[in-house]
Amino acid sequence: MSLLDALLDLAAGTVCVGCARPGRVLCLACEAALPLRPRAARPTPRPAGLAPTVAAGGYDDPVVRAMVIAHKERRAFALARPLGDLLASAAAGLVERPCLAGSRVLLVPVPSRPAVVARRGHDPVQRVARRAAARLRAAGHDVRAVDVLRQSERPQDQGDLGGAQRRENVRRTMAARGAALRRLAREGAPVAAVVVDDVVTTGSTAREAQRALAAVGVSVAGIACVAATDVRTAGDGSPPIAYRRPMEPDSAI
Repeated sequence: MSLLDALLDLAAGTVCVGCARPGRVLCLACEAALPLRPRAARPTPRPAGLAPTVAAGGYDDPVVRAMVIAHKERRAFALARPLGDLLASAAAGLVERPCLAGSRVLLVPVPSRPAVVARRGHDPVQRVARRAAARLRAAGHDVRAVDVLRQSERPQDQGDLGGAQRRENVRRTMAARGAALRRLAREGAPVAAVVVDDVVTTGSTAREAQRALAAVGVSVAGIACVAATDVRTAGDGSPPIAYRRPMEPDSAI
């Protein structure tokens, strides 16, 4: 354990979310083992019209899952940096597409319900999106994170819903913030969007975000997320059925 880690542990009692080693909230060894190669995520069944979807890793990775949960539910804000870096790696292939040359790319977080944000005390996807945008700008891309979607209706919690139920639950629950988009339009540069989230499961929420942006004329280049669950849903409203298979490489998108 380094001297810095020892001081952090002494001051805050922090342990690594991955291995419980005292010190940093994510130790150097666990950070070095994070996924490096983004993968195509293909929910089964795939929502009709869902844009190409890329995940930095699988949600069955215990360290990635622990990072997402600790950042979201326990306000482990230090994890926004490595989570944002993972999100940036997933979004990079979409941002670099030739069709987006000359465009400003907007990383658009999937919105959370105001009551959920109030309960958590922060919006985790917004925070991670800002870090990802900063990382992509540092690599020379014209990218910014913008909060231009809102929940227009209140969907029920999706934890116990199957694929068809999730799609119906989020149908037309989002809308774009017109004023924010008009300000961007006045800047002159053509814009395209990448919808971002921490976890993609059935793709229903991402597809609704994509619809809301398309409804106001914003082209969506793809969906990027930190992690994708490896589940297959029956498509008839039954609960998700877990299954294991390697996620396919991003070249297969």
